[in-house]
Amino acid sequence: MPEPDERLSVHSVTFSGSRTDELCSHWESIGLRRLSLIDTQLSDPAVVRTLSRQGVSVESVFHLFDTADGLRRVIEAAAGVGARVVYMLTGGREDRTWQDAADRFCEAVRPCVGDAREAGVALAIENASGLYADIHIAHSLRDTVELAERADLGVCIDVFHCWTEAHLPALVDRALPRTELIQLSDYVLGDRALPARAVPGDGSIPIEPLVAQVLAGGYPHGFDLELIGPRIEREGRLEAATRACLTVSAMLSHIAEGG
Repeated sequence: MPEPDERLSVHSVTFSGSRTDELCSHWESIGLRRLSLIDTQLSDPAVVRTLSRQGVSVESVFHLFDTADGLRRVIEAAAGVGARVVYMLTGGREDRTWQDAADRFCEAVRPCVGDAREAGVALAIENASGLYADIHIAHSLRDTVELAERADLGVCIDVFHCWTEAHLPALVDRALPRTELIQLSDYVLGDRALPARAVPGDGSIPIEPLVAQVLAGGYPHGFDLELIGPRIEREGRLEAATRACLTVSAMLSHIAEGG
């Protein structure tokens, strides 16, 4: 199998529930050069050994923000394995207005911004479904960019959760100077089986035009494949991830050739 484009990573949630040895075997089978992890995996010695043995880098680490001290520990661990970016959900809003919840998050995360810069780790906020309103406040790309600007953080664009937004190209252009990671998956119209993600190319999300836009705009970072849901399970997680890497690698080659 051809090696995937070096800019691609497959998020470990794609293989959620797998033993560490299975997870490492999947990464090696696909031929990945970059990985995306959950913060708790940073303390797994087997994962750390794999990073060293296979010569792969950590593209991103997911963290559910709770306190500054908790984020500092993740920043330290992420720096220890050379991770490039920690991207976050913000914690929930409870009974606060969006503005008050945003103010609370910005104040809570502010002490960590300088720590992350000193450690050489970027911090970013992800746009995520409103189904996660108990643990997050930024659900549209527009709101995510506004919050990132207020908190002086980066942005992780999950295309699956923003592709239907009005004026998306303009929103992406606004986000681009702060964008630290772009996550790709697809959606088949009419699929109600949550989380309903599909392998890129199988659905209706205009992935290639968006990728072409960000690359033309100077986006220098990677593309993370987060593949979860019944469609992925039916095909097989490893099979779906492998096919996704091949599809997106071909897409990147087509864009580079001016297609």
